[in-house]
Parts: sequence; C-alpha cells; structure tokens
Amino acid sequence: MLDKVLVPNKTFAKLASDERIANAARALEANGIQALIAKNGEEAKRLFFEMIPDGSEIFLGASVTLEKLGITSEVDKSGRFDALRPKMFAMNRETQGREMRKLVGAPDFAAGSVHAVTEDGQVMIASKTGSQLGPYASSAGKVIWVVGAQKIVKDLNEGFKRIQEYSVPLEEEHMQQLYKIGTDLSKLLIINREIRPNRITMIIVKEEVGF
Repeated sequence: MLDKVLVPNKTFAKLASDERIANAARALEANGIQALIAKNGEEAKRLFFEMIPDGSEIFLGASVTLEKLGITSEVDKSGRFDALRPKMFAMNRETQGREMRKLVGAPDFAAGSVHAVTEDGQVMIASKTGSQLGPYASSAGKVIWVVGAQKIVKDLNEGFKRIQEYSVPLEEEHMQQLYKIGTDLSKLLIINREIRPNRITMIIVKEEVGF
C-alpha cells in the first residue's frame, strides 16, 4: 500500500540528461514500444497528430501533459476526430453506466501520459478510476503516450517512489482545484513489454511537462 505524501518531492521534477533519454528510448524499443524524442512540446504535438488520421476514434485519458500541450482541446473540440471522452461525459453514469464502459472500453486510439519510465524501458501508469488502464494494457488498437523527460527513473522502485512522493501530491492539488475532490492511488499498471508490433508509441519530450 502506498501512502500519500503531501509535499511533492521536487527531485522528481528534474529533466533526464540526453544520454539517459536516449538509453530509455532504446530500452523501450527493445521492449516493443516505439520511442520518439521531441525537443519541445510544440514538436511533440506535431508528432502526435501526425500519427492520428482525421476522423479517427480516440479516447484520451485524463492528462495534464496533453492539456498543457493543447492536445486535449484539439482532440475534443476541433471536430477533426471521433472524440469519445466528450460523449462519455455527456452520459449519465447511473443510468448509462454500461454504455459508458462499452464506449471507451476498446477505442481505435487511446492516448495520454504515464508517471514513470525506467531506464530498462518499463512503463508505470497510476490511476484512481482505472478507466484508461484497460485500453492502454490491451484493448485499444493503438496507444500514444506523451511523456516529459523528468519522468525517467532508474528502476521500478524509484518509479514507485516518484509516483508516491511527486505525482500523487500534485494530482491531489490539481483535483482539488478543479473539482474539490481528492485523488487516490487505487490502481497501478506496469508494462514490461508490448507484444503487438507498432501498437504503442511514446513521445519523450525534452521539457518538463505534466507530473
């Protein structure tokens, strides 16, 4: 059980060096995850939309990274895509729960960010509800993650520490500001390897973006 830490540990906000970024990218590739390196958020956004044809069905997991880069707004509001998240938010969870689960359960594209990437190419995603974890793990046709280079860690133990001491406190603050509710580290997905070729792509950004 991971307990919350109220004050974020700012050591986990430090950007990885170019060498560590390159090493992590190679490790991800060896684990079946395509890795692209973007020099900044603008380039990351361009790479993201180059991978998604207009009209594509896409589900976005909640992501400060995508919000900051303007990706969330473009997907959900531009009309260029079959955006599933606005459809889900328009439904009544009590009376349309089954329809909501089916709507976002197996999208053609799922996108968001992650909370830690190890130097051995393992990926860690924490969640309160877990709504994005099923598509990330298996059911989405393709997955795209945009990840700030400050999220690269030595190993899984450091990844757990980063989530507990940095990501969770910042997400708690974020959720309180938006909705006056807290967060919780209810579920954690660890991806060691992707067995389906060309299914998952990670764009590593050489800027601090998201948490």
